[in-house]
Amino acid sequence: MMEHEAERIARPVVPKIEELLGIPFPVLNDGFVRVIDYMGCDSSIVQAARVSYGAGTRKTSEDRGLIRYLLRHRHTTPFEMCEIKLHVRVPMDCWRQWIRHRTASVNEYSTRYSIAIESMQETAPAAWRRQAADNKQGSGGSVEEAVGKELTRQEKELQDLCRRVYHERLERGVAREQARKDLPLSTYTEAYWKIDLHNLLHFLELRMDRHAQEEIRAYANVIGNEIVAKWVPLTWQAFEDYRLKALDFSAQEAAILSLAAKGNGAGAVDHAMGFGWLTKTDKGLRKTRELVELEAKLLRLGIAIPWQE
Repeated sequence: MMEHEAERIARPVVPKIEELLGIPFPVLNDGFVRVIDYMGCDSSIVQAARVSYGAGTRKTSEDRGLIRYLLRHRHTTPFEMCEIKLHVRVPMDCWRQWIRHRTASVNEYSTRYSIAIESMQETAPAAWRRQAADNKQGSGGSVEEAVGKELTRQEKELQDLCRRVYHERLERGVAREQARKDLPLSTYTEAYWKIDLHNLLHFLELRMDRHAQEEIRAYANVIGNEIVAKWVPLTWQAFEDYRLKALDFSAQEAAILSLAAKGNGAGAVDHAMGFGWLTKTDKGLRKTRELVELEAKLLRLGIAIPWQE
């Protein structure tokens, strides 16, 4: 080999992902996620990171330790060396949230060129959720069983009507781009979605969170637990440890936490009031959203809430 010639490097292959190529993972009543293609693996992240140091330091740390260091300290570029392409079928209202992640390459099924997919998301009687009292964009609890049955009946009636009107328009020669306008957001769409690992982990951190809408969380859980965990297992373990299951504390939260952990409940309360997170009213204590979120973190740590009445 000539001195100027570089060694040949084989394309990384992940057997567990190779076995999944093209196989759909079902989600909701008729949705799915499947892997179409991928590039890179855990070793690709390590390879990209160590290029920065040169060949002389290739053995300074093990792959696992380096990946954990990179993720822990938010050195994101090496994770962008891995990409994955998914084929997804998802309800349009769920897709609206999904597509807000503008860090992917997307090609969606077009109802201007093709007839709309003959499927809509269905809601089981027990799956209807109430609006959360403390969160304008969230849900909490279920509606009564009898109400749920009626809502499901109405849903089917509405969906059948919308589908029938849509097809009648097509039969009468109406353009597809116009005939589709009254289809409900429960109609399934399909797309190819290609994204690098760094941005995919950000998507999963937000959409696997318990506060995310249940429908998109179902897709995120499949992508994370069934696909990413098998594709890049070392990265997934680090992601779970440092992002998904970790706790972050702001400077104000850390100050209150420190006092509460030392048993100085009065000092913790004074700090909370000083930050404007806790106020006394005629009806009792009034807490901000930030304080409520801190309470959840204290409970996870087994620390008593100092201002609890």
